[in-house]
Amino acid sequence: MRRPRKHSVPVEHTRRYLEPGPVVLLSTAHRGERGIMTLGWHMMLGYDLVGTYLWQANRSHALAKRSRECVINLPTDALLDTVVGIGNCSGREGDKFERFGLTAHAATDVGAPLIAECHANFECRLHETRITADYPLFVWRVVRAHVAPRPVWPRTVHYRGEGRFMIAGPTRARRALFRPDMLDN
Repeated sequence: MRRPRKHSVPVEHTRRYLEPGPVVLLSTAHRGERGIMTLGWHMMLGYDLVGTYLWQANRSHALAKRSRECVINLPTDALLDTVVGIGNCSGREGDKFERFGLTAHAATDVGAPLIAECHANFECRLHETRITADYPLFVWRVVRAHVAPRPVWPRTVHYRGEGRFMIAGPTRARRALFRPDMLDN
C-alpha cells in the first residue's frame, strides 16, 4: 500500500479534510416567522439523531431554539449557487424562500417548512441542547424523512473551505466485506 508523503499545514485547514458531510439547508419557523440557513456544521449521532452547530448570531438559532423544531433539507449540486446565496445573506433582510425562489411545503409532523426543490427533507424535533458560551449544539431527532427515489445517490455538495465545494461522485459498494449485522438497511 502506498504511503503518501506529508507536510505540515495550518490547523485551521483541518475542515478541508474532515468536513463531516453534505451541506444542508436548515429551515425553521416560529410564530409566523420562517427562515433558512446554509449549514455545513452537523453530524450524525445515531441512526435518527443529528447534531447541528447553530451560531447564536444567526436568526435561525433563535427560531430553532423557540420552536424546538426544524427541517434539515438536502440540496444537490443544481442548487449550489442558491446554497451559497442563502449562506451569504441574513433572514433579517427578507424572506429567503421568496428571495431565492424556493417552494415552502408544509411538513407532516413539525411546523417548519420543507424546501420542495431539495432531494430530501428530514423533519426534526429537538432532542436536547448542549449550548455553552462558545458552542451551541442542538441535537435533533428525525421524526419523518422524505426522500426522492431518484437518483439513489444524489450529487450533494460538500464544503472544503475558501469558497470551494466538492460534488459527491461515484459510489463504490463493499457490502461483501461487511459482517451482515453491521449493515444498516
